[in-house]
Amino acid sequence: MSYLILVRHGQSVWNLEKKFTGWVDVNLTENGKSEAKKAGQLIKQEKIVLNFYYSSFQLRAKNTLKIIQEELQDFKEVKSAWELNERHYGALTGLNKDEMKKKLGEDKVHKFRRSWDLRPDPLDKSNPYHPLNIETYKEIPLEKIPDTESLKDTYERVINFYNRDIAKKTNENILISAHGNSIRALCKHLFNLNDNEISKLEIPTGNPLLIEFKNSKICKCKYLDQERAKDLLVF
Repeated sequence: MSYLILVRHGQSVWNLEKKFTGWVDVNLTENGKSEAKKAGQLIKQEKIVLNFYYSSFQLRAKNTLKIIQEELQDFKEVKSAWELNERHYGALTGLNKDEMKKKLGEDKVHKFRRSWDLRPDPLDKSNPYHPLNIETYKEIPLEKIPDTESLKDTYERVINFYNRDIAKKTNENILISAHGNSIRALCKHLFNLNDNEISKLEIPTGNPLLIEFKNSKICKCKYLDQERAKDLLVF
């Protein structure tokens, strides 16, 4: 038996402000820190010894994991991977979602947020929100830094990394702190969801998703905070 725990970071400043965040490196709100603390407490109750920790490059995921590790009193080294970053929202980055619904229409914004292969217009490289202009990403090869992404693009980088570095760690217990879309990508892969099903999948902030494996096959799956659980579509 082995376990994979997926945690979307706690509420971020731009989650609260309803902005398209993507690769902008914003931090947690006080509520987001509380969500991360509760996530750590819920994981602790499961009495699972974790062998490996992973995070994206982004502050909101890193700090969520830091708070979880403090609750667990387990300070193993964390492997940070830019491939686990949130989806890049291109020219939508920094814009308010409600305002964009009024401007573009609710259906169009929903398609940008949830469709499989639709990319927003690219973000201008001179924009301060472009990853090229954010210190956090200075170590990423320039050719790997996107101007915009679809969920399909996000899926490809996330799953390439997962298969290369995580999937081969069979019989190990692993926690990944990441983002709504990078976790959606992982769920599409792990649960074999089709392109329509993935558009319906919602990932709540700061609520650990515990996936149990037996003989490398998923046998159980649940959100640890049942009051804030979302429909997993498959379990």
